[in-house]
Amino acid sequence: MDTIFHLYQYLIFFYATFLIFVALTLGLFGYLNSIRNKVLYTKKEEQILLDHQEIAPPISIIAGAFNEEVVVVDATKAFLDLDYPNYEVIIVNDGSKDATLELLIAAFELIEVPYHVIEKVQSKPIKRIFKSTNPLLNKLTVVDKINGGTKADAMNAGLNIAKYDYFINTDVDCILAKDTLTKVILPVLDSKIPVIAVGGTMRMVNGCDMEHASITRVRPPRSFIPTFQETEYLRSYLITKMGWSFFNAMPNVSGGFGLFDRNVVIAAGGYDPGSHAEDMDMTLRMVAYMRDNDLEYRIVNTPHTCCWTEGPPTLKVLYRQRSRWGRGLLQIFFVHRKFLFNRKYGRMGLVTMPYALFFELLAPLIEAVGLLFLIYLFATSQVNFKTFWLMFTYVYLIGLCISILTIALDISIKKHYKTMAEYVQLILFSSFEAFLYHPFIVFFTISGYIQYLTQKEFKWGKMTRKGFTQTQAVSTIKKAP
Repeated sequence: MDTIFHLYQYLIFFYATFLIFVALTLGLFGYLNSIRNKVLYTKKEEQILLDHQEIAPPISIIAGAFNEEVVVVDATKAFLDLDYPNYEVIIVNDGSKDATLELLIAAFELIEVPYHVIEKVQSKPIKRIFKSTNPLLNKLTVVDKINGGTKADAMNAGLNIAKYDYFINTDVDCILAKDTLTKVILPVLDSKIPVIAVGGTMRMVNGCDMEHASITRVRPPRSFIPTFQETEYLRSYLITKMGWSFFNAMPNVSGGFGLFDRNVVIAAGGYDPGSHAEDMDMTLRMVAYMRDNDLEYRIVNTPHTCCWTEGPPTLKVLYRQRSRWGRGLLQIFFVHRKFLFNRKYGRMGLVTMPYALFFELLAPLIEAVGLLFLIYLFATSQVNFKTFWLMFTYVYLIGLCISILTIALDISIKKHYKTMAEYVQLILFSSFEAFLYHPFIVFFTISGYIQYLTQKEFKWGKMTRKGFTQTQAVSTIKKAP
């Protein structure tokens, strides 16, 4: 037994050391990639795109809505107010049981219109399609369909309606920055190799000042859980995804926000309604399609903040989110196990999938087992406290330094907060993240694994929203000007 414990300790040491090495490597190349992006795509290039509409590829924005009466009107207004010359907005009401559809009809002067749909990807049947009688809102289409159980089915319905070759996959609890579409389309236009997907940084809208569905003052979240998530999201996008993007090995483009080549998505079969992680599933199948057909491709990430989302405000809602992510991650390795260590799929099979297996899927399990092992060592007085505190401090400070570097990188890209005190707030929360936040993430993720293995039924959950504005009552919603 002692031999097993000693072996386990060495394995944990080398595992943690390699994980730190990978994190620092991704941080370095993520930084280089961010600086490169900032130099290549400036306001000058964006203005050229806006001034010459003929070179701006049209884009479809698709957002599914299931019981989103609190945020749907504000989010749709924000979608309609972006600085881009040629785009459409498609809101897919996925069988909502609340007032989501009624609010949209009232706010945007919608009427039912005749339609004909060529079903290129499968989805539950569309019941009605609405357009606005207001000519200023001709970019908006609202699809009313039978509930499909997951966001993927709503996205497929939107894909069948979309007119353009590029589309944004987002949610109605998201606010897009006004210059988002130019930020994500420039890497597509600039690349000699086809770019099939572009991700962008997401952060918390909780705490921001809002007026008329627009962010007027960016602030850090005012409550505990979203504040922890703010730094967590920034690390994920500015360090991890920007680092993987440098090597064209991104594991996924977030389901909350991303630009995709519609033709490639359709050729890959569309979104899988049975997937709990439709974003990673879709990214993997797009890559597989390109590799199977010997086609060159790139998947890139922009460091700019493109999307602001309402993060879970309570542990109950956070549990729903993270257990779903856990279910989805485990499902990926059952459904797409043929990609793992498969040379045919290049970086995805030999680098991205193995990394996700050892350092994302297994990490919560290793942490949980490690905690139980540590408790046993404490109980049996086998802890060398000098070594323990040395290793603990080393790992803790490495994690904190990565968070601080992430925040510094965010400031260098664009200073969203007005005061340095607000950035200090993020650093302070980061210093307690390992104790007050991360253990819950580990527990919720493992719960998701258990739910998947026990085949617990899953459908769109009720994700409680506080909304973007102070007045959210149905009776106070006014028509769009």
